[in-house]
Formats: sequence, C-alpha cells, structure tokens
Amino acid sequence: MEKSKIKLQNNEEYYYLEVKNDLPNLVLIHGNMSSSIHYMPLIERLKNDFHIYAMDLRGFGDSSYKKPIDTLEDFADDVKMFMDALDIQDAHIAGWSTGGAIALKFAAKYPDKTKKIVLIESASYRGYPIFKKDENNQPIIGEYYTSKEEMSQDMLQVLPMKMAFENKNAATVKAVWEALIYTDHVPDEVTYNLNIEETMKQRNLVDVDYALTTFNMSNFSNGMNNGDGSITKVTQPVLSIYGDQDKVVLEYMIDETVEALKDVKKVVLKDSGHSPLTDQPDELAKQIMNFLL
Repeated sequence: MEKSKIKLQNNEEYYYLEVKNDLPNLVLIHGNMSSSIHYMPLIERLKNDFHIYAMDLRGFGDSSYKKPIDTLEDFADDVKMFMDALDIQDAHIAGWSTGGAIALKFAAKYPDKTKKIVLIESASYRGYPIFKKDENNQPIIGEYYTSKEEMSQDMLQVLPMKMAFENKNAATVKAVWEALIYTDHVPDEVTYNLNIEETMKQRNLVDVDYALTTFNMSNFSNGMNNGDGSITKVTQPVLSIYGDQDKVVLEYMIDETVEALKDVKKVVLKDSGHSPLTDQPDELAKQIMNFLL
C-alpha cells in the first residue's frame, strides 16, 4: 500500500494511507516510535467496513517536521488540519498508545469532527510519567525533568533511543521493541523489518517524550503541571482496549482514564501486550467493529 501526501494549513506535509470507499470514516492515530505502517494489520481487517485514513504524524514516518511540537495538542491540531485538507467532515477516531492521548485531546477540542473514539493501549489523560533517575539509573518517583534538554540526557528511557535514531542503530531499536512491545508475538520478518524501518524515521523523540509528561486533561496536577480540565469535554462514546500483558502502559493508567470518561466501555484482551495489532489483531478488529458499527 502506497502512501499519499497532502500539505496542511501550517505548511507541514503529511503522508498517509487511505482505503477509499463509501463507508463511515475512521481516522487512525499512531503512537510514539511508530507510523501509519504499524496499523497495517488493522487496516487489512477493517478495509471493507470503513473509509480509513492512517497518517504519519509530524516528525514521524515520511511526514515533515518543519516546526517542532511542544504539546500533544499540537498533534491534535494537525489531525484537524489533516481532516480539513481532505474535506473529512467527521470520523470515528482511534488512537494507539500516545495516539490515544492525542485522540482524547482532539475529541475535547473538536467535538463536531469526532464521532466515536477507540483507545488502544492509550496513554493516560494525565500524561505518561518519565521520572528523573538516581545515581544507579533508577527512577526517583515523583521527581520530573524540568526541560526537554534535561530529559534528553535520561540514560534509561530517552538517550539510548535518541542515539539509536541518530546513529541508525536498528539493533538497539529491535531490542527495545522485543523487550517492551513485541512481548507476546513477533510479526513475520518482512513486516517486522518494515515496522522497524518506519520507527527509525522518527525525528521528534525528545519533544514527544516531554509532551507526554506535560500532558494533563484532568482537573488537578499530575506532578508536572496543573490539568486543563478538558477531559470533561469528551462526551463521545469511548472504547478502551487494554492488553493484560502490556509492559508500557499499565492498567492503572487505563483505569484512571476510564474513570474520568462519561460514556466508556473497557475491554481486556488476554495474552496481549502493548501491540494488540500484532498479538491479537483479529480480536482487536472484532471489538472495534462491534463498537463502531
């Protein structure tokens, strides 16, 4: 499947996959260290049920990164401009991992563009904590980095990946994916290599990591900053999907978001990790179709 390209109002060039047909619109928002290509297992299973759009977010995949992002809201605004550029009046919005947090912000800010929401192993509406490390490189719970520059030197969670991208070190990226993402199943060799190749294109790692820690749609502080309370504006029906073997997003993060939403259904996938796209693609597609159709 070939990517198409479109220029947004902010002059960023977005590459995307599209399955065209006269069916309900479904916009797929990928997570950190990924791209539209990672959604291929789901696209293949839903292509006869939806008009699908899966974009490379700014700084990911083949899309441009002319202006660095500061917040996840910047991505939500890009999604709005993407939909406007393609004359998509409204759509179901699905977000995986970081993409889930972006989907929530999009729904809160652009309710008229949002039908139903699907969260797949989504980051919390209170953000995703990356704590400072002690002399033994262990997290100091409750202590946060105060700038992107400081976070960029985190020897455990940030700097190794930053250096792997800069040095084109695919072996390190594969090791991280196998330790944290592909914990239950590994894709076939062709798919795996393509996914890693797409991951290696990322140019915004530190910006996204910092944006995740400052993201806060709650009514209180998450340790980094006070929330903006915008979670109360998410009134659309939501499906929250969680894999019981996820090592990246813990279940309490899923549950705190579920508790904050007005109309939500939580589904737990057995024997599935952070990538149900790989671990349980058939069940994932089934749950999404049952919810959206």
